Amino acid sequence: MESPLPEVPLFKVFSFLDVFDLLRAGQVNKYWNKVADSDHLWRDLCLKKWRFYNFSCEHLGPQTWKQFLLNQIRHERQMELAQPEDFIYKKATGNLGILGPIAYLSGSGPCMNGREKSVICTVSSKRMLYAWDVWEGTLIWSSPVQPSSIKLLVTLPQVHLAFTVDLEGTVKVWNCQDEDALASLTMPQACFSLEAFLTKDGPFLMVGNSEGDIYTLTVPELRSVSKVNAFNYSVDFLHCSPDKKWIFACGTHQNVLPKVLFVECLLRPSEGESPLSVSLPFSSCCRACWAPRRANRITVMFRRASFRKTGFSTFDLTLDRTGGRTVIEAHQIASFLLPVHMESPIWMGVSDGNMIVFESGPYLFLFTINGLQLQQFDDHELTICNLWVDSLHVLTTSMDNYLHMYMWEEEGRYPYLKSCFHMEHIRNDYTPSCFFPKGICDNTSVVCVVSRSRDTSILVMYSLNV
Repeated sequence: MESPLPEVPLFKVFSFLDVFDLLRAGQVNKYWNKVADSDHLWRDLCLKKWRFYNFSCEHLGPQTWKQFLLNQIRHERQMELAQPEDFIYKKATGNLGILGPIAYLSGSGPCMNGREKSVICTVSSKRMLYAWDVWEGTLIWSSPVQPSSIKLLVTLPQVHLAFTVDLEGTVKVWNCQDEDALASLTMPQACFSLEAFLTKDGPFLMVGNSEGDIYTLTVPELRSVSKVNAFNYSVDFLHCSPDKKWIFACGTHQNVLPKVLFVECLLRPSEGESPLSVSLPFSSCCRACWAPRRANRITVMFRRASFRKTGFSTFDLTLDRTGGRTVIEAHQIASFLLPVHMESPIWMGVSDGNMIVFESGPYLFLFTINGLQLQQFDDHELTICNLWVDSLHVLTTSMDNYLHMYMWEEEGRYPYLKSCFHMEHIRNDYTPSCFFPKGICDNTSVVCVVSRSRDTSILVMYSLNV
């Protein structure tokens, strides 16, 4: 009788398996099952799938890592196979005003304690911030009427906070439970961009203004940590990398080159020293996305030839220390221009860092970062006016009164992006929308804002009936 492979080398072999191969290995015999059930193996698989998520045993509760991962995969599979009739439909109407920015206040990442209630925030033209329970379809909180219209909204689901900026440049922090804001700060210039993120040192908020300045503020106090001048023009985009190491800053002005700054320099500024940064050699940048599973890779979308051509360029960022100096290097690894006949996209997203998804008219395209077309989807009859992309989902919203859900294949496997389901904005209502509809989603819900009149919007909430 052959002696079994010792536990340590067998564990090492199993560490190279994916979820489904590890499950199969556990069915060979009792000895293999014991090794394959190791919490260390399943925790490593969780960290690989959600590389930049801050897992802890305290948040895990009574589940094992294996139970947790398999539950998450089951929820993802349910969304992938769902049909419109599998969703609970709720519609909020009334005098809501025109709803502008919208964001999830609940986490869109893995839920550690079973099903998490989906909560969203919306900004209204009535100068109010709303919070909604998506499952119930009910308004659960609203702010007092603000002195000025709210123009920007971001959320930090990990700490259940929302951040707004109004036309007067007043930044506010809300917990969407108390009537008043937790903190308020009026900036000296108009604000054009917001980014909130959570680090090991706590949550922070970055604000970009009309003068090209980037302010870093503590949360929730809104105490100033640093101020740097990035450009001579407005900072229109701020995007933090998944590992919170880099911050991308850009303006839409044709003379502005995008910059990537080292976040540590903004959180711990040194007096008299400029923060580490590097400029990317592409002006007229209109979008940018960090790869969700590759911390140092960013893809930017830019315009050329008086905005008649659109291109994409992908960079890998490194921090190099040579000769006692530390510098950021941006290595361009791919770049291409779209064909002239293709309608210029407005929106874009990325998957694993090697594929780019974008809309063009009524079509959705998937390209490699080198410009090879992989897929074209023809699920809409009219122009796609909004695109929502995260590490799992791609959601399109069109002027044809429909939205369509796609999901990324695991680890970039063929067919890369899978078409899932097609749903009406509002059931049995085909009245044209006065404004561009927009949709967002998480692991169990889809939310869409539609305006059938110029005075008020309708908030449509679909929850997966699991």
